[in-house]
Amino acid sequence: MSQSKEIFVRLDRCVGCHTCKIACSVEHSKSKNLFEAISEQPTPKTRVYVEWVPPDRKVPILCRHCEDAPCMHACISGAISRTEEGIVITNSDKCIGCWTCVMVCPYGVIGRHLETRKAYRCDRCPDIQSPACVDACPTQALVYRSVAAFSGDVRQDVAREMVSGEGR
Repeated sequence: MSQSKEIFVRLDRCVGCHTCKIACSVEHSKSKNLFEAISEQPTPKTRVYVEWVPPDRKVPILCRHCEDAPCMHACISGAISRTEEGIVITNSDKCIGCWTCVMVCPYGVIGRHLETRKAYRCDRCPDIQSPACVDACPTQALVYRSVAAFSGDVRQDVAREMVSGEGR
């Protein structure tokens, strides 16, 4: 049985270039083309955010698709549900734009599309193999793996550092 994949962030690798945000917006555009997406209506929206933390850190933040998702419980129109893969999705046909999901999200990653009056979130790009933000990241700060595989990689990195005497 395969485990579902998650998007993990390697904080030490993010340089704050915002390439992930651009790739996300383009993937969620009608044209899937950067130059055409710029003039589309409604404006394509990114679902990943890069926050600056003083003095010099940049941190990508995106939907964690929480196990006990507060947005799903708070949605009064029943627009938010979970797929078999564990991805929390918003059905825009059912969304009434009340923004309750925005208010309860502990990560602040549910966006408000003012033109359509609908909420939007990371959907992990269901039409492509790997989320666009992950594929676009030039420093591989974003990783799309199962929890077991990602944790195994972290353990390997720590083990190499311990053996080399670098430590963390």
